Order: sequence, then structure tokens, then C-alpha cells
Amino acid sequence: MSDPDVVVVDYGIGNLFSVCRALEYCGAKVQLASDAEAVFAAPRLVLPGVGAFSDGMAGLHKFGLVEAICGAARRGTPVLGICLGMQMLLDASEEFGITAGLGLISGQVIPIPPTNIQGLKHKIPHIGWNNLVVSPGWGSWDATPLKFVQPGESVYFVHSFMVEPLDPQHRVADCLYGGRKVSAAIGHENVWGCQFHPEKSGEAGLRVLKGFLAQ
Repeated sequence: MSDPDVVVVDYGIGNLFSVCRALEYCGAKVQLASDAEAVFAAPRLVLPGVGAFSDGMAGLHKFGLVEAICGAARRGTPVLGICLGMQMLLDASEEFGITAGLGLISGQVIPIPPTNIQGLKHKIPHIGWNNLVVSPGWGSWDATPLKFVQPGESVYFVHSFMVEPLDPQHRVADCLYGGRKVSAAIGHENVWGCQFHPEKSGEAGLRVLKGFLAQ
């Protein structure tokens, strides 16, 4: 196989097939890898994931991938976390107790509040299509994986927990759920995350992946 454009991290959990297919549709040469050496050497890394935070981190530790991912990020490799993969970029999660994350973006993963801003119960998890808005601390998506997406476009979410970056300027995009702003995309230097699933978000999602491949 010729050198890949992007490596998708395989740690025994996640929606790997659909992510790989979406990246290939965008024209990328994709390598699926659970080997630390291949992950560290990747030109770009995608960290997908579904399920519980603790299970995801346990999978990364089992395959010896924590240092490989962190080392690649520290040397400037573009990294994109998707859904659970985005959450694992942060310091820790409160899901089923406190579990340490990768610490690539400072912040915590906390439950989506069970009520809306009027105090009425609403559905958890947050499932379905929702509109992206520019986070106040970011200003423009031009230099981000969302560079080909317009504010107001809809993408697909499935999650019960949300990320709260310590620095609001690391919030790239938000969505509104129950009247609250929820982090939909985050970024710091070469590390990016999207809470939504670009591989399930139609044309808008494919443009997010193309934006990442252009990083």
C-alpha cells in the first residue's frame, strides 16, 4: 500500500467502516491502524468512537496508543476526534465516575443537563440533526475543518455527554439543545474534534472531512 493520507485509529471500538468509507469518498488514501508505530507516523489522524468514555480510553491503553496519539499531536500532526473520539481529547470525563482522557485540549466532559433552560425535562441522549453556529470565541471557520461549511447547516448528533473546554476560545462551533449552547466542534492548534458524526451528516459532513484533509 502506498503511503496513506490519513490513518484511522482502530482500538476495538467505534464506527470505523463508515468513517473510512467517508474519507475514501473524499479522495483520501486511508489506513486503518491499531499499531502504535503506524499511528505515530501518520500524516493525519482520525480518532473515531462510540460508546462509553471509560471503554474508549481502556481500548487506547490496551493497544498502547495513548502515547502514540499524544506524541503525534505534539509534533504537529493534524488530529480529528469524532464523537467519543472528540471527548477523549479532553482531560477527563464524568461518565461512570472520573476517567482521565488524552489531555490534548484542556477541559472536561460532563452530562448534558436533563432539563432545558425552562426547567422542563427533555430527551437524553441528544439524537438527530441540529444546526451549527459559530462559537463567539472563534469568529471564523476559515482555518478549521469547518472551512467548507456555512453557519446554520445541519449535522447529525448522538450523545449524552458534552465537552466543556477550559478556554472558551477552543470552541469552534456550537449547537443549541434545550436552549443551551453545546460544543459541536472544538480546536486547539492542530487538534480538532467534532461531537457530531460527519460520516452520517450527508454532504455537509463530507465537507467537514474534506476540510480536515486540507489541514
